[in-house]
Amino acid sequence: MRRLGYLFTLAIAIALVATSGFAQDGKLKIKVTPKQAYVFVDGNAIREGSHDISLSPGKHTVVVVNYGYKISTQDVTIEAGKSTPLEVKLDSYGGTVAGPFGDVELKGDERAAVLSNGTTPGYFVGHVDEFNFDWIWHQNLLLPPGVHHLTVTHHGKDVWSGDVTVVANKKVVVYMAKNMQKTVDWPRGEKLKDVPRFKVGIASAQIAVAPVTGSFSSSTANINCGQSSTLTWQTAETVDANISGIGTVATSGSQSVSPHATTTYDFTSAGPGGKVTGTSTVNVNTTVVASLNANPSEVHYRKIGDKVITQDSSTVTWTTSNADSVTVDGQKVDLNGNETVKAEPADSSQVPDGGAPRTIDETKNFTLNATNVCGGSSTQTAGMHITGSVEPIPAVTLQSVFYPTDYPDKKHPQIGLVRSQQLALATLAGGFKKYLEYDPDAKLSVEAHADDRGSKPFNQDLSERRVERIKQYLVDQGISADKVETAAYGKEQPLDKASVGTLESTNPNAPPKARLRDKRADWLAYNRRADIVLLPSGKKSAQFFPHTADDSKLIWQMPKPPLKKVQADQ
Repeated sequence: MRRLGYLFTLAIAIALVATSGFAQDGKLKIKVTPKQAYVFVDGNAIREGSHDISLSPGKHTVVVVNYGYKISTQDVTIEAGKSTPLEVKLDSYGGTVAGPFGDVELKGDERAAVLSNGTTPGYFVGHVDEFNFDWIWHQNLLLPPGVHHLTVTHHGKDVWSGDVTVVANKKVVVYMAKNMQKTVDWPRGEKLKDVPRFKVGIASAQIAVAPVTGSFSSSTANINCGQSSTLTWQTAETVDANISGIGTVATSGSQSVSPHATTTYDFTSAGPGGKVTGTSTVNVNTTVVASLNANPSEVHYRKIGDKVITQDSSTVTWTTSNADSVTVDGQKVDLNGNETVKAEPADSSQVPDGGAPRTIDETKNFTLNATNVCGGSSTQTAGMHITGSVEPIPAVTLQSVFYPTDYPDKKHPQIGLVRSQQLALATLAGGFKKYLEYDPDAKLSVEAHADDRGSKPFNQDLSERRVERIKQYLVDQGISADKVETAAYGKEQPLDKASVGTLESTNPNAPPKARLRDKRADWLAYNRRADIVLLPSGKKSAQFFPHTADDSKLIWQMPKPPLKKVQADQ
C-alpha cells in the first residue's frame, strides 16, 4: 500500500509540472500567403499553411518558404500565455523552368517538408502532400535529371533521407517507411517544356525546380610571392556557396587571395536543383623569371651613295616577374619595358662611284640581368642580326634609240622598235629602276625625232608614235608611266650634218666605210632617233648610231623596209 501511495503521489507531481509548463507557453498565430507556404521555427519543419503554433516564451526565428517565392526570415518574441500574430506574404520570383524533367513521388508523412540537396529552409521544394498522388489530380515534384539528395523532415526529425536518381521523363516513387524506391516510365514528362515554378489547383500541385548553373575561375593561375589572384564565381538557382580554405561565401562574387604556397581552391554551390562545383589552382613561384627578345630579330640596312635607303628597327622587349632590379646592357631599366633599336652596322661609310658594294652581315647582342632582394637572379640575352649592303650610286646607261624609216606607221603603231633597240631600252630600264631606289623623284624624258623627208604633219605624227612606243616599252619593263615624260619634235630639231660627222668620228660602234661615204643616208639615220634624258640631273643619252647591231642595216637604210622584215626583228 505504501508503494501504491508513492506512485500516486509521483503521478500527481508529474501532472502538476506538466500543467505548469504548458501554462508558460505562448502561441504564434501565423497567416501565410500563398496558403501552401511552409513554416519553419528555429530550423525545425512545422507544417504548411496558416495555423497556431505553441512555442516557449522568448525569441524564435520563423522562416516561411515556398518554392518559386522569395524566402522570409524574421525573429519573433513569444510571451507566456499570449498569442503573437504574424502575417507573411511571399513575393514570387523567377520565370518558367525549361525541361527536361523527372518526377519524384513520395509516400509517407503528408505534413513533412521536402528539402532537395540541402538541410536548411532555402532548399525547401514542398511538402509530401504536394507530391504523393499522380493520377486524376497531378501532384508532381519536377527535378532536373541527375542525382539529388532528398531530406524529408518534420518537427525536428528526419522522416527519410537519401539519394534519388532522377531520369528525364521517368518517375521515381519513394516509399519512405520501407526505404524503397521504384523508377517507372512517365510519358507525360515529354509534354512538359517551359513550366511555372509553382502551380497548384484544388487537389493538384506542380513544383518545377530549376537546375543549378555556375562557373568558378581565378584571374591568374601563376603568381609570384606577394602577388594576388582574384577568384571569381557566378551561380544561379543556388542557396549556399563554399570555397575550401576560405569558407562560406556569397553565391556569386569575387575575392582576392594571396597564398604563400601553391593552393587548390575547391568551390561548391548547391541549390534545390543540384550542385555546381569548380576547382582552380593558384601556383606560387618564388623564382625570378625573365625574358628578353628582339623583334624582329632579322633587320636590314641598305645605303646607296650618300643616302640610307633602308634602315629597319627592332624592338627589344623584356619582361620580368618576382624581380626588383633590372638592367639591360648595364643600364637600369623598368621591370618590364621595351626600346626601339635601329639597324646600324659597324661600318656605314659611303662607297665611291664605281666601287664594289660592301656586304653587311653582323649581330648586335643585348644582355639583361634581373635580380631580387631574395638572391634570385636571371640573365637573358637576345641578338639582332643585321644584313644588307652599302652600294655605290647605280649607273643608268642612256643610249638613244633609232627607228627604221617610216616606222611605226599608222596601221602598225607597235612595229618598228627592233630587237637591238629593245635591248638598249631594257638595259636602261633595269638601271633606272635601281636608280629610283637612290632618287625616288627621278624621271626619264623621251624626245623623238624624224628625218626631213615627208611633210611636217607626217613627221610630227611619226615622231609621236615613236615616243609613245618607247614609253609603252619602258612601262612594260616595270617603270611607272608617271616616271616617263615625252616630247615629239618631228623634223623641227634635226642634228646637222656636221654634228653627225663629229659623232661618227668618235662612234665606238665602228661605222662601215660604205655608210660613212653615204653621208646623206647616215645623216637621215641619225635623225630617226629618240633621245632619253635622266631628270633632274639632265644627263642625256649617247647619240651614237648602233652600227654593230645585227639589225643596224635595217634601221640605217633609206627606203622603208618591208613590214614582214621589221616584224621578224621585233
